[in-house]
Amino acid sequence: MEKAIIVPWEEDELTHEFFVPEYIEKMALEVLEHYDFSVQNMHVVTTKPDKGGSIWKMETSSGPKSLKLLHRRPTRSMFSLGAQEYLVNVKEARVPPIVKTKDGNDYVEAGGKLWFVAEWIESLAPVTKDLEGAKHLCNALGEFHLLSKGYVPPQQAEVASRLYKWPATYEKVINKMDWFRNIANAYEEMPASPHLLNVLDQFEEQAKRSLEKLNESSYLELAQQGNEYWGLVHQDYGWSNGQMGANGMWIIDLDGVAYDLPIRDLRKLITGTMADLYRWDVTWVREMIKSYHEANPISSQLYDILMIDLSGPNEFYKNVKEVVYEPELFLNDQTTAMIQTIVDTDQTKWPVLEEIKDDWKGIEQT
Repeated sequence: MEKAIIVPWEEDELTHEFFVPEYIEKMALEVLEHYDFSVQNMHVVTTKPDKGGSIWKMETSSGPKSLKLLHRRPTRSMFSLGAQEYLVNVKEARVPPIVKTKDGNDYVEAGGKLWFVAEWIESLAPVTKDLEGAKHLCNALGEFHLLSKGYVPPQQAEVASRLYKWPATYEKVINKMDWFRNIANAYEEMPASPHLLNVLDQFEEQAKRSLEKLNESSYLELAQQGNEYWGLVHQDYGWSNGQMGANGMWIIDLDGVAYDLPIRDLRKLITGTMADLYRWDVTWVREMIKSYHEANPISSQLYDILMIDLSGPNEFYKNVKEVVYEPELFLNDQTTAMIQTIVDTDQTKWPVLEEIKDDWKGIEQT
């Protein structure tokens, strides 16, 4: 196998959107020699050039397949591939099956990365971007979390767990607010700097309140039930990774799965959806939580953690943290507008959280 080590690559005006360096294309063909099918054609459907990952769709003698070059460390990728195998073979989840190599392996190691082939599920289509679509996504997410319980990774895989890291994650957000403040002061002549400085205090205060509530909550008690008890979160779940097929909702792109409290995925889905609406809508939030709960019941303790996680400055942090890389490019007029949109949307969040905070009172602890 080729000795070259795969590294991230840059796209420029001479490359197209799904450009993959030639040495990686050659390596892909060598990887495919490990499989018991012939390839009629293959084309790149997505890339992660900044991390060194890619996905090809292939027409083969055994039907449509995907070839994935996983950008993470091989031992980390073993964790997610083991999860995919578990979900398909043990739990019969609607997750694309992995195609074995001629030697019966789940993957091929080449260029310092893992590659694998999976079935391409032809019938998949995104759900509608409305409340019904959001409910389908949440229900499928709950089912995924429920089925992932009990997963034990292969012995050689590293254990990917975020279950015990919530306080550290909240603290990191608080600490980064000072970074943002220092950068905005250092680049005070940039258009977005004064706007960023104007709102930092309020979002920093949100982050501090959320950490206080987390420390007062049942979080540690819940986390101590352990990785296998809670199962896996997807970490990148949304309209593109939960899709409708002929026999129900499928979940794809499991490369980043990790152990965690399941409502972290649900929180991300809710906050992202509300950002897309440019306002928080109490009906949407209630129905999304209810649809999830129908597939994977939420205890009142877990609901409290969800409320705490929703109260953090999630969208602000997610969108502003890029400032640390290239402040002179980031702190422009577009960022000014983005910050204002986040502030306006955030103002609509608090009445919604106030209205739903007691919805789970009296729900039995599970």
